[in-house]
Amino acid sequence: MVLQTSAQTPDESSYEALEYRLIGPFRGGRSAAVTGVPGQPDLFYMGSTGGGVWRTTNGGKEWENISDGFFGGSIGAVEVSKSDPNVIYVGGGEKTLRGNVSSGYGIWKTVDAGQTWSQVGLKNSRHVPRIRVHPTNPDIVYAGVLGNIYKPTQERGVYKSVDGGKTWRQTLFSNSNAGVVDLIIDPNNYRVLYATTWNARRTPYSLSSGGDGSVLWKSTDEGETWTELSTNDGFAKGILGIMGITVSPVNSNRLYAMVENEKEGGLYTSKDGGMNWSKVNSERKLRQRAWYYTRLYADTKDENTVYVLNVRYHKSTDGGKSFSTYNAPHGDHHDLWIAPEDPNRMIIGDDGGAQVTYDGGRSWSTYLNQPTSQFYRVTTDNAFPYRIYVAQQDNSTIRIPHRTEGGSISEDDWESTAGGESAHIAVDPKNNEIVYGGSYDGFLTRVNHEKNTVRSISVWPDNPMGHGVEDMKYRFQWNFPIIFSKHNPNRMYTFSQNVHVTENEGQSWKVISPDLTRNDPEKMKSSGGPITQDNTSVEYYCTIFAAAESPLKEGLLWVGSDDGLVHVSRNGGQTWDNVTPKGMPEWMMINSVEPSAFDEGTAYVAGTRYKSGDFAPYLYKTSDYGKTWKKITNGIPSEHFTRVLREDPKQKGLLYAGTETGMYISFDDGQHWKSFQLNLPIVPITDLTIKDNNLIVATQGRSLWIIDDLGMLHQSAFAKAGANHLFKPKDTYRMGGGGRAGSLTTGTNHPSGVMTYFNLKDFDTKKDTVSLTYMTVAGDTIQSFSTGAKEKKDQLKAEKGGNLFSWNTRTDGAERLKGMILWWASLDGPKAVPGNYKVVMNVNGEEQTQSFVIKPNPNAEATVADMQRQYDFIADVNKTVDRAHQSIKKIRKINAQLKAFEAQYKDDTRTADLREKAKKMQEEFGNIEKELYQTKNRSGQDPLNFPIKLTNKLGHLNSLVGMGDFGPTDQDIAVKNELSAQIKTQLTAFDNMLDAEVAQFNSDFNNLKLNYLFVED
Repeated sequence: MVLQTSAQTPDESSYEALEYRLIGPFRGGRSAAVTGVPGQPDLFYMGSTGGGVWRTTNGGKEWENISDGFFGGSIGAVEVSKSDPNVIYVGGGEKTLRGNVSSGYGIWKTVDAGQTWSQVGLKNSRHVPRIRVHPTNPDIVYAGVLGNIYKPTQERGVYKSVDGGKTWRQTLFSNSNAGVVDLIIDPNNYRVLYATTWNARRTPYSLSSGGDGSVLWKSTDEGETWTELSTNDGFAKGILGIMGITVSPVNSNRLYAMVENEKEGGLYTSKDGGMNWSKVNSERKLRQRAWYYTRLYADTKDENTVYVLNVRYHKSTDGGKSFSTYNAPHGDHHDLWIAPEDPNRMIIGDDGGAQVTYDGGRSWSTYLNQPTSQFYRVTTDNAFPYRIYVAQQDNSTIRIPHRTEGGSISEDDWESTAGGESAHIAVDPKNNEIVYGGSYDGFLTRVNHEKNTVRSISVWPDNPMGHGVEDMKYRFQWNFPIIFSKHNPNRMYTFSQNVHVTENEGQSWKVISPDLTRNDPEKMKSSGGPITQDNTSVEYYCTIFAAAESPLKEGLLWVGSDDGLVHVSRNGGQTWDNVTPKGMPEWMMINSVEPSAFDEGTAYVAGTRYKSGDFAPYLYKTSDYGKTWKKITNGIPSEHFTRVLREDPKQKGLLYAGTETGMYISFDDGQHWKSFQLNLPIVPITDLTIKDNNLIVATQGRSLWIIDDLGMLHQSAFAKAGANHLFKPKDTYRMGGGGRAGSLTTGTNHPSGVMTYFNLKDFDTKKDTVSLTYMTVAGDTIQSFSTGAKEKKDQLKAEKGGNLFSWNTRTDGAERLKGMILWWASLDGPKAVPGNYKVVMNVNGEEQTQSFVIKPNPNAEATVADMQRQYDFIADVNKTVDRAHQSIKKIRKINAQLKAFEAQYKDDTRTADLREKAKKMQEEFGNIEKELYQTKNRSGQDPLNFPIKLTNKLGHLNSLVGMGDFGPTDQDIAVKNELSAQIKTQLTAFDNMLDAEVAQFNSDFNNLKLNYLFVED
């Protein structure tokens, strides 16, 4: 069904009950900022790349985000005041200038240990790798600003505030191309500071590290003035690059510096506060890929012990002359904090997040508890439940189910798949177990999960490592596209500067396009320099970066290049037309293309120019195969640059956009946009996909999120703002699992029941009532929930505005009496059988009705008829158990009255015979109860000592038969009949006692004309 564009943009309140659900995985992404707190051994903080600020209060066992609701994004520095640990400063923007690096949002401060935050300036700093707080005054703070890494700017250097961040002064400026990358305060002399500035630049096609302005500095007057140390005797000569600096807390004159330099790079040390230097180690392992690492840290107790971070981390105990090499749980290490009082207590930040050690690195906490993964692209398969496929930066590819039959989505639910950390992934449309994935260097693999086989099918398997793109026959970008045809399941495309196609699973490839890029030789040179080259294909330029085939017409192909060209072929690649939007800025990275599902000539593109220093959003739409384009960014803020646009496949004109700073939505085909953030944290959105009316969001720093029901948006245009409204529930699968509550270590599962959204106007919880009643199509009530219900199981929580209630599809079960101890028994009602149903919302007497469908689980082996047999079986079991338990309630009430009678007339000679009869009746009633239920059980393990009785046994059948979707076995029925007959025997005896003995007791009692009133029920 195609829903037409609504003429009315719905009010946000109409869909405010929607939520994004965190799926996971809980596997940490890159962290370049970590710190602990002196004297608080279990408290640590981490700044993640894209994911905000995190805290652990139990030594890394669990992490919680403390910046959500205030800010987010990439974090470069986290600093806790030593004199007041409640004061914390955070700087946005990391120093690890990867190809997917994100800028930050200035300086943030908390004075209550992260409960609340305030923005305290330097909003245009972009990248703040270091913040230092005066050890005795939390209002004196220094910010080391690297600045805009894409273009020259004056907003670099050391900034100082003496009023807690209210105002800042720039006290050190090297030049417009070089910002601060390291900054420390001498822990023994607070007037002395050291800083390093770094000339670094990233463009779409290059990375440079080193040059004019790369300097080691020292201040002896609390950062007011600075003197260059890197020209002093013994220091490296020539062009300098990135440098790290540390000072020994044991000896202020003892300095260590890690220096990037073409001929004299290595570890330098000074024993006189930087006046003279000597190189003590030039091992390449300490300084390889310098721009990504180059951090070092002095031990807090031994001046000869120093740590150097790189791919692995290295420790020297002889002043840097020799190093032993170690790994934390994840490689690529970027930051380290060593406790002043105990150097065995440390926290390290790396490409897997943060890990804590208490034994000097012999053991570390895990990184499999941090949902800070960074992803590039996202796709799904056609399994049930469908799985989501992503490639995690600095880790493997992953496939993870969007829902499970369990209570949450845990580490056990996901696995690695084809390709590597930078992959596009494509799943074979004919077989969900065959997956294709790419990686850098043009690497392309085919994985068959069913057979557990892997095959390389790279288009041109010429290993380019270390070579500039100018040496390559085909230019495969770090993140090159891989897609299957939407019309021919055998046809798979991949993209370099050309379009490549295979119809034999990669055994051979055919080129079906000319070079579809600008092919500018000035933009295709070796990346790196002027000191160190760095070629991983991240900076391979003039490549096809986004591609898609129309869902309406086979062979209608759209491609966009990273150098700003858009091409279309309407005949399967035989000819190509350059349809680049006129007026679009040059050198745009076309990050996504989206052919329309409603009109053959319509397509959308999302572009970015942030690597050229332009952070503006760029979205374009064409309705005539690219002959003309219209820019559609109205409503998106000026620096929320756009990474992806997706069209809703069911509602024409409904668009979703992922930006550097969050989600946006348009109900009018891009004419107007508004925030669609809801509960999603502030994080870069790298890709979106829509599957089965779910919106799946890939982020760069907060793993995967999903909206479970886009039908809310489809219907919201018809929901009057501020009015009571019941939305049509989405189709519900009859399956287990789920709940909306996640944990600190697992993803939140999809609710297992009927998701029922409803909006309430001016609802007063004290005087208004609302109920939801689930019914058969014929109008028979299955279950009802109300805000006025007395029983907890029947209560409905509701408030003014948007609400969500998930009905678990079960009917009422048998009553479980207070204090009952049952062993492996269920008294739950059966699940509703697949079919058509309806729900009625009643608000203060006014009703609305919506129909819905319960579908069978596609993985179920049972038929709907089997499920009906299961339903009938469990309903009959519960009916019998409930009747027995109601009889037990009566027995307990009657026996209590009989006991009270005995006590009241214990000295009355007229009642001697009645008292004897009362005692006998209590014993007989008690025997009936003891046959129905084991009354000796008082705690959970008691049934091991006191055998369970009839209702427990019958309830056990409920548990067994209700395990799946199957109908009962013949033996289930046989045991049920046997137990039910035994229960009936006891209940018949009970009824006979009521009819005979209790009635006679009442008659005898009344004949005595006593004051005590005996009531049998």
